[in-house]
This record gives sequence, C-alpha cells and structure tokens, in this order.
Amino acid sequence: MSEVTTTDLYEVTMVMSYLRESMTRPAAFDLFVRALPPDRGFLVAAGVESSLDHLSSFRVTPQDVADFAAALHRPERALEPLLGLEFTGTVRAVPEGRLVSAGEPLLEVTAPLPQAQLVETYLLNQVSHQTAIASKAARCVLAARGHPVVDFSLRRTHGPGAGHQAARLGALAGFAGTSNVAAAVAEAIPAVGTMAHSYVEAFGSEEDAFRAFARCHPGPVTLLVDTYDTESGVRAAARVLRDLDRGPGSAVRLDSGDLGALALRARALLDAAGLPDVRIVASGGLDEYAVHDLVASRAPVDVYAVGTRVGVSADAPFLDSAYKLVEYDGAPMMKLSTAKVTAPGRKQVYRRPGRPDVIALADEPAPDGAVPLLETLMRDGRRTGPRATLPECVRRCADDLAALPADARRVRGPVPLRAESSPGLTALTERTRRELEERRP
Repeated sequence: MSEVTTTDLYEVTMVMSYLRESMTRPAAFDLFVRALPPDRGFLVAAGVESSLDHLSSFRVTPQDVADFAAALHRPERALEPLLGLEFTGTVRAVPEGRLVSAGEPLLEVTAPLPQAQLVETYLLNQVSHQTAIASKAARCVLAARGHPVVDFSLRRTHGPGAGHQAARLGALAGFAGTSNVAAAVAEAIPAVGTMAHSYVEAFGSEEDAFRAFARCHPGPVTLLVDTYDTESGVRAAARVLRDLDRGPGSAVRLDSGDLGALALRARALLDAAGLPDVRIVASGGLDEYAVHDLVASRAPVDVYAVGTRVGVSADAPFLDSAYKLVEYDGAPMMKLSTAKVTAPGRKQVYRRPGRPDVIALADEPAPDGAVPLLETLMRDGRRTGPRATLPECVRRCADDLAALPADARRVRGPVPLRAESSPGLTALTERTRRELEERRP
C-alpha cells in the first residue's frame, strides 16, 4: 500500500463529498497538542521533516483509486474524481528540534480543502509519535546532566520504522549514539553496543567469554558483567582488560539489580585493579526518572543506555494532538465542542525571552523582542529550501533546552511552559463564537 492510502477512511469519504460539492477553495488547518502529558514541562517539535517528505510526493495514482474503491466497496469510477489529486499547498511549521507547548500550532497546512483534508491522518501520525519520543529523549538528556545517553530501544519499539525514528530522535535530543545499525548508518549517528547475556552463557566461564570477545575486537570493548554475579563479573572483566591492556576507552555494563550500589562496588574494584579509565555503563529499564535518581545519588555511572521506556515513551505513549480547520475561503472557522474548543484563523507563535510565548494571528505585529516560531517550509507543494539536517535539528534542540526555565526542566513536578493568546486572536475567537452561536437553531 502507498503512503497516500495510509489514511483513515473518513478522510476519503469527506474528500469525495467536497469534490462533488465543488468545495475546493483554500482551507487552513492547525496541527497542535491540546494538553501536555503529566510530568511534562515542554514538547520537542518533531516529525515535520517526514511530513514534508510525504507532502512533496503526494499524488493519488490509479492504484490508490483502486484501493480506495475496494475499501469502500464502490466501483472505481466513483473514485475517479480523486485521480491525480496532489498537494499544491503551503506549510508553515515549527522547525524540528524547537521546544513548544500545548495549544501552539506545530504545523499549519493551507491548501485546497480536499488536499488539506486528505493528508490529515498521515501528518498527525508523524508529528504526534515523533514529538512524543523526542520530548521523552530530551528529558533523559536533562536528567543525565552531561553524562552521555545512548539508545538501546530497537528491540522493543513498535516496529522497525518506529525504532529508526527513536534512534534519530534520540540523537536530535542529544543522545551520544544508538545500537540500531540501520539508523546509525542512515543518519550518521555513532553506533554503540556491548554483548548479550547469551554470549556469556555460551562460554565455559565469564572470563573465557570476555577474553574471546576482546580477541575478536581490537578496539575498546564493553563487557557485560552481571550474567551470574556482578562482583565476580567485574573482577573477571578487570583481569581481562588489564592483561590485554584494554583499559582506556573500555567499559563494564551493569544491566540489573541496584544499579547505584553496584556501580559503587564496580568502581571500587576497577580502581583497585588499576583501571580508573574503564567506564561504567548502566542499562536495564532506565528512563529519565531512573537516570535522574542515579545522578542525584552520585552513582559513578559514566554512560546511561535507555531502551524500552524511552523508545515507546512508556509513561506518555501518545499526545492529545489535533488537526483542525481554522479558516475556509478566507472565513475563520472554529469548533465549539465541550473541552475541545479551537481557536480560529491562521496564526503565528512568538517567542519572547524570559516570558510566555504568544499565539497571535498571522498578520498581527510581533511583540517587542519576539521571534516567530512558524516558518514557511513549503510553498506550492514544494519545499522552500533543503531538508533540515540532523545536526541542524540537534543545535536547535540544544539551544532551546539551554534557554528553558529551570521549573520546566524538572523531571518531577515541572511547571509547564504556557502560551498566551494575543489581543487579536482573543477578539477573533470571541467574534467567531458569537457568530456561530447566532446561527445555531
């Protein structure tokens, strides 16, 4: 199946009706997150680049028409009005890596109504998932307080594609490497890895396993020391590393138990063996909360390897995201449903140093000293510039994290970033609400 048919059925049925009714005037849709998940002080915008890739190549083919017809149990001729439909619109978005908050448009699509509607599901899928993972990863980087963090999540993510995204998004947030070989090569991320317990079990002893591994790999090695007894494993690793002169750059990995206490004991054993340069890697169910506690306890852990809980954003695996019509044919549109009211009109988000962001109308003047977050990244269905590189996204994220208020940086009990509405947006919202209510029977 093509990416075009990777959509919800109701997108297709709505578009068929729009075309039949000749409703093809320009429409603007906002993609935003209604509320931050618990224990989140911010979000990291992500998924924009893959969304632009999708829109750049979006075109309904004869096979797509056949697939839509099969799903609807309709003859293909009924779906022929969709044939050849492609994306010719404009996209304004927050560049990947920038920090945002609830209610702020991450992405705005302006295009003929059928086009803007048909791409909804795919864009929500890309932005929602990737923003959730990038935000989780950024919190791990903050929790580690300068210690390297690496991605071990591939085997537990929801499919290879999600695993690739997790590796890239971890790097975007500041991770030092990934175990995912395909992502490491494709995204130019350092590849990292150790060994499995099964490797150690396959040999007669831990020391035999460590010596065999070190003979095979000439550079620094990382030895997994807790297959049987962690202390004896560290002692065996120390003998091998000392005998083969593999200390500098090498490491032992702790993957279970009381990681803080075990790290203290491992550090003492390595130092006593004359191996102060051998690092300690901690893994095993870690996320930002566990990393924060280990760092706060001054555990002598040098590198944190995070996997399952980060790769699936276990404590907040979804975002309450939405893609809502805010303007059609020049007229403001809004939703009045209880707890799901939307703000009408095309918008801009302005960032002010040391003050809350302002969500304003697109044509409102910028507040003094403010910087606009939404940039025009696509016009007439084509990118306005080259695809953002991963290093560019990394720099954006690092800069925004450095400027983040201390209260929002906290791992536990953060004070979320909150945006304010401009006078112009507030006035348009109230006026549109009144007009809609007057039209209700």
